[in-house]
Amino acid sequence: MKGGDNGTVTPLMKQYNAIKAKHPGALLLFRVGDFYETFGEDAIKASKILDIVLTKRGAGSTSETALAGFPHHSLDTYLPKLVRAGERVAICDQLEDPKSVKGIVKRGVTELVTPGVSFNDQVLEKRSNNYLAAVHFGKTEAGVSFLDISTGEFITAQGDKNYVGKLLQSLAPAEVLFCKREKETFFQSYGPDFRYYALEEWVFSYDFAYESLTRHFSTTSLKGFGIEGMQEGITSAGAILHYLSETHHNEISHIATISRLEEDKYVWLDRFTVRNLELVYPQNQDGVPLIQILDQTTTPMGARLLKKWVVLPLKDVVQIKRRLDTVEALTNHSELLDELYLHLKQINDLERLISKVAVRRVNPRELMQLAKALDAIHPIKKMLTASGIPALVKLADQLAPCDGLREEIKNMLKPDAPMLTNQGNMINDGVNEELDELRKIAFSGKDYLAQLQQREVRNTGISSLKIAYNKVFGYYLEVTHAHKDKVPASWIRKQTLVNAERYITEELKTYEEKILNAEERIYTIEFGLFNELVLQAMDYVGQIQQNAKVIAVIDCLSAFAGIAVAGNYVKPEVNDGHVLDIRKGRHPVIEKQLPLGEEYVPNDIYLDNEEQQVIIITGPNMAGKSALLRQTALIVLMGQIGCFVPAEAASIGIIDKIFTRVGASDNLSKGESTFMVEMTETASILNNLSDRSLVLMDEIGRGTSTYDGISIAWSIVEHLHNHPKFRAKTLFATHYHELNQLAEDLTRVKNFNVSVKETGGKILFMRKLVEGGSEHSFGIHVAQMAGMPNSVVLRADEIMHHLEKEKVSEQAPKQRMKSAPKNNYQLSMFELQDPQLQRVKELMEQLDINTITPVEALLKLNELKLLLKDKGEVVR
Repeated sequence: MKGGDNGTVTPLMKQYNAIKAKHPGALLLFRVGDFYETFGEDAIKASKILDIVLTKRGAGSTSETALAGFPHHSLDTYLPKLVRAGERVAICDQLEDPKSVKGIVKRGVTELVTPGVSFNDQVLEKRSNNYLAAVHFGKTEAGVSFLDISTGEFITAQGDKNYVGKLLQSLAPAEVLFCKREKETFFQSYGPDFRYYALEEWVFSYDFAYESLTRHFSTTSLKGFGIEGMQEGITSAGAILHYLSETHHNEISHIATISRLEEDKYVWLDRFTVRNLELVYPQNQDGVPLIQILDQTTTPMGARLLKKWVVLPLKDVVQIKRRLDTVEALTNHSELLDELYLHLKQINDLERLISKVAVRRVNPRELMQLAKALDAIHPIKKMLTASGIPALVKLADQLAPCDGLREEIKNMLKPDAPMLTNQGNMINDGVNEELDELRKIAFSGKDYLAQLQQREVRNTGISSLKIAYNKVFGYYLEVTHAHKDKVPASWIRKQTLVNAERYITEELKTYEEKILNAEERIYTIEFGLFNELVLQAMDYVGQIQQNAKVIAVIDCLSAFAGIAVAGNYVKPEVNDGHVLDIRKGRHPVIEKQLPLGEEYVPNDIYLDNEEQQVIIITGPNMAGKSALLRQTALIVLMGQIGCFVPAEAASIGIIDKIFTRVGASDNLSKGESTFMVEMTETASILNNLSDRSLVLMDEIGRGTSTYDGISIAWSIVEHLHNHPKFRAKTLFATHYHELNQLAEDLTRVKNFNVSVKETGGKILFMRKLVEGGSEHSFGIHVAQMAGMPNSVVLRADEIMHHLEKEKVSEQAPKQRMKSAPKNNYQLSMFELQDPQLQRVKELMEQLDINTITPVEALLKLNELKLLLKDKGEVVR
């Protein structure tokens, strides 16, 4: 890139090119004076993303290059737009004061902001974590680590590719790191939809990673974190630390620990299940995920923790019961719950505020928010301690009051402290003597001068004495010639006028220097005091991080108590047994979407390993089979995260895996058919069963021919029932009534159906699960309700009646279809099997057109018209 008309590179562009070469994959914001500039391809990209003007540098010369920029104080406005667009942004600042430098100012990249590494509030989603993930593929297992630099949370896990894929989907990182040579493996395993950055192979060295982690945590080993033997997990965690260094994030003391995400501690939810059950994200644009119903938290920390709880339900009965008991205690103490809510509302994002303190990016207003949050923790600690409820008292004991910091911030900072440190007016009066004096000079200058004038009038007796200012020699005393003999000898004459003389004094010159330098000095003192306060706050990082975790737990449990009361939810009994017994269960999401006055129809579900392991549910489409399957899984999941459930009663024998094959999930855009996706998901279920699994299957086999579909569905039910090791509890919804036969051959298979009432040729969905199989799908009725043309509906009915009649015969299916009544395509209403039209036909046959009078003909025509009107036909 050239930089002058003669084709030579200017010093500025030479500097730019050198810095850009070090960060080729990043969009470089280059500080020039009061602007951040972008050049070349970066400028074209930035102008489109930011909607700013694209101009040219050196227009018309050989050095012409694209240019786009924005004022430096607008960085917080424009930077988030670039990061949200998926750009990695290198911020290049001036490292010297241009006033004190001759020639080119020294510049360097001070921060590299990426989608996964940011502290900017406009980039971060307040109620969601912003994870940077790293994946490393070992010989037999893969390792994955997640870091949210904005909160300091650092976790690692290790397992097969499926487990890593499930965590990637559940925790939804903003950016994923992997080794360049493993790019293809990553895409094949997890798809290309993640924002990613590929690192060099040497970064994924176990020894390098181990040394990086022990150096950062100042330990000799990683045993204390419980990750010592996790070679692939450690390698991925080390890659994250390296990436932080590469992106100039070196102040990371708030990342004080790394924890292990143990696969055995949580319910296995594969990525299909997380998607199918719509736990965190809806499948359709207008859909409502479960988290939207459960998330009644009031703090950002609580909201973030709840998302993790939802995708990582517990398997430990003791831990689950502890949560449930706490929720029960809160529901029984409504006054305590209301008071808690009021105080939790006062608490801002403790986690991210203290992280900003640790990396020295906190502003005065945020420090005041930190103090207010600590203020709110005091009454919470007091209330929980006084409650006498063991679980709440234990939580209260873990809250640190941090009185020293809280008082210091409130004593030091003004309540309405500004966001920017260079605006002054941050520090309270009375904190620093020199600061108070400078403020009096800078902001009370007129008063000071008036006092000085009055004092000198008294001392000298010069009644006409004036104090004024000009640019030539600053402040001066003006005395008329009538009083010049009273002027003290210490005054220095500076100017003689026609009627007066002007003097200066030592005091006035001293004051002038003070007032001219006061604002700059005020800024320096305030900035110094503020930095001292930030350094003091850094001593409290660990305590406040602990407070944030405890407040998040309290917030989640309070939210559970709130929705339990509002939604009439009950405390489930969670145990180590093998029985799942839900009485009058309801779907937590659908129930909330019902029109006012309409009640959700509840249902019972009973599953165990001895008597009723597999339930085959038949019934028409739209009757509520899918909703019933989903609500069973959601009730189990809610119970195992410690939440009350929408039911009259529920007993949950711990479920360790939930599998779903629910609803269509076509992947046609990637070249996979509905049937292929269905079979892939089903294979994943059958290959990963356990004795405590809950399996939900909806309409398996519908993506292929009827007989293929029935055969596959049949064999899947047999496999689940006859498995040599595991008796997975299964709900199998199907429109293949033939599967009802299985209950006669397999002892633990039971038939149920979603009842439907048929009246006057119409159907009414009762949405009630009753024992016994259904023999009729009512598909043609549903087609009619959907607005299918009447001729199509009646023709389908005709074919169905034929097939049902022929079903008992020994004809092969092909012969039965060949013998079906032909459609002559002349849509004669008299050939259609319809009682109403049959009556019209009879009336027409009774007419004798030779003897009928015109009046009788009109009456008969009207009668026919009324008959057809009842049928919904249009008479032409």
